[in-house]
Amino acid sequence: MKRKYMTRIADHVLRQALLASGAVYIQGPKWCGKTWTALQQAKSVLMMQDPDQAANYMSIADTKPSLLLEGEVPRLLDEWQMAPLLWDAVRFAVDRRGEMGQFILTGSTKPLEDGMMHSGTGRISRVRMRTMSLFESGESKGQVSLASLFSGEDPEGVSDMEIDQLAFVTARGGWPAAVHASGSVALQQAINYLDAIVETDVSEVDGMTRNPARVRALMRSIARNISGPASVSTLCSDIAGEDESLSPNTIRSYLTALDRLYVIDDQSAWTPALRSKTALRTTAKRHFVDPSIAVASLRTSPEGLLKDFKTFGFLFESLCVRDLRIYAQPLGGDVCHYRDETGLEADAVVALHDGRWAAIEIKMGQAKVEQAASNLLRLKDRIDEKKMNLPSFLMVLTGNGYAIKRKDGVFIVPIACLKD
Repeated sequence: MKRKYMTRIADHVLRQALLASGAVYIQGPKWCGKTWTALQQAKSVLMMQDPDQAANYMSIADTKPSLLLEGEVPRLLDEWQMAPLLWDAVRFAVDRRGEMGQFILTGSTKPLEDGMMHSGTGRISRVRMRTMSLFESGESKGQVSLASLFSGEDPEGVSDMEIDQLAFVTARGGWPAAVHASGSVALQQAINYLDAIVETDVSEVDGMTRNPARVRALMRSIARNISGPASVSTLCSDIAGEDESLSPNTIRSYLTALDRLYVIDDQSAWTPALRSKTALRTTAKRHFVDPSIAVASLRTSPEGLLKDFKTFGFLFESLCVRDLRIYAQPLGGDVCHYRDETGLEADAVVALHDGRWAAIEIKMGQAKVEQAASNLLRLKDRIDEKKMNLPSFLMVLTGNGYAIKRKDGVFIVPIACLKD
């Protein structure tokens, strides 16, 4: 039975992008639903991976790529990077036609910047897709909208998600195939994804053969350092404790390959204007595109997470960062983190392109909410309001409980209440 399409936040983002650009390039990891989302709005389709036509399509792309662009618009070019000449063909066609919404391109691999491909600026816009958020998969009630919080509304709602369910959705991840499944079948999807990455994809992405055991060792090290600012030297030292060892240059090469596959999704540092000359830490935090990859890399399970709350806490933070990125996308927002030389930090800062921003601490349980709220208020006091806006809101994102506004103005919101 053909599974039913589940509405994605990217549907709206893509629709708006098509209104403003001649072509839209949807980027993201394999299995996250790019093609399915594109098909909801495409009027004609070219599947470059169709085994019955792939050789023919490649031949046409080498001789007259414009033939592959013929069809009702928007025309979907799925996995276009198999024939890189299509990029310039699309750019030229957009220029010649002078109309918006002509093409949708999808790709699971960042193309090599070899100087032969035009950037596409002004013709081809980019939309980033990730796996499904808890709201898209139906686990979040969506009682609290991120957009409404930025508009000045107070949160109100309640989450009844139990801790064992939270462990399950963290291990399962937001892969559409997993969301449609249940039990062990759902959990197997992240394991299958990890196997495909280490056994095949990480070598095929640039034609460089890589040892699967060493790739697994690196991904396991990233998982052990998830939600933290682990440098290459930190990863190198961490891996040295295993049977495998990797040099810093090899690790950089592997990280580049994983980045090109959209497997890693690091969180950059936020650099606000402060009242004092406090030094800021600028190292990015390590994340996979989905926390389930870390669970699979660690060879653990929902039951294992419940026995190791320290690891579970870091993975919960990674899950929240994933969802915040998805919810912030329609608002034109980036999700960064803040940490300064005094140790003051905010796990996430949602910074909108219009200058509005919000600082967020992520605490799975209720025990550290008070400390988290205090940290957020200290951060607010350090901002130089003469040079930038004060925060639209401060929020502690939790695992369950009630969505409320505290007397000090800090919001408390369970992740299973949040939506875009």
